[in-house]
Amino acid sequence: MEQAKTRQQTMKEWLLITLGIVFLTIGVYFFKFPNHFSTGGVSGISVVLAHYFPKFTPGTFVTVINVLLLLVGFAVFGRSFGVRTTYASLLFSGLTQLLEKIVPLSQPMTSQPLMELIFAVSLPAVGSAILFNLDASSGGTDIVAMVLKKYTSLNIGRALLYSDCVITVMACVAFGMETGLFSILGLLMKSLLVDMVLENINTHKCFHIITTHPEVITDFIVNNLHRGATQLHGEGAFTHQGREVLLTVVNRREAILLRKYIKHVDPGCFLLITNTGEIIGKGFGGTN
Repeated sequence: MEQAKTRQQTMKEWLLITLGIVFLTIGVYFFKFPNHFSTGGVSGISVVLAHYFPKFTPGTFVTVINVLLLLVGFAVFGRSFGVRTTYASLLFSGLTQLLEKIVPLSQPMTSQPLMELIFAVSLPAVGSAILFNLDASSGGTDIVAMVLKKYTSLNIGRALLYSDCVITVMACVAFGMETGLFSILGLLMKSLLVDMVLENINTHKCFHIITTHPEVITDFIVNNLHRGATQLHGEGAFTHQGREVLLTVVNRREAILLRKYIKHVDPGCFLLITNTGEIIGKGFGGTN
């Protein structure tokens, strides 16, 4: 039973990685490439290189750079190099090449560059957040960061930010100030959106339940929601009457069910619900 559950969870994670890459590819191919938006990373440098070497498409440069970086990753880290990152990087390169064959684009799909910039940034941000949440990435400059982290004492985040800024400045030179400014705006939006989406994905509801009916509420949490709970004994500061305090963490869907159930069985219950963005423990991300 446990093995089947683990297999199902693994399959779900691989499907989510694939979905993340699909979001990333759509945003990059349909919105970033035709508008020459260069917001850093492998896709950004590929846009600039394709301008100076027009015989090759941005998708070709994405594939070549990703494969070279994967080879570097395997050379440096050997078998310990991430299987998920390898899969995601190759899938991203392959889908980009496939779209260039079946849906060739020579110009932007609309005459609204700001609207296209929003899609060019938000779709890859959602895809990247899904990957990061599963301890995967699309490869590219993330591999460079891993190598730098192993052999140098550089601040990796700052080094990658500087490299993205250089690539964005190159877009200003290659495509003019208008495209360059859109690229700078996209670079600023990118980091904010990835953090926002990641936080939204990982948000759970933490319940502090002060009740006189702890048994029935605990039974609902354990047997209906299949979550754990911690029971503490408390005392009212004014009345000095004993109260039981239940502590549990659930997802958003479960939070709606639990709140409705508590109101039904104990209308006089004192309920404190807070958002929590990071949980480490059984049943949540971060568990070993």
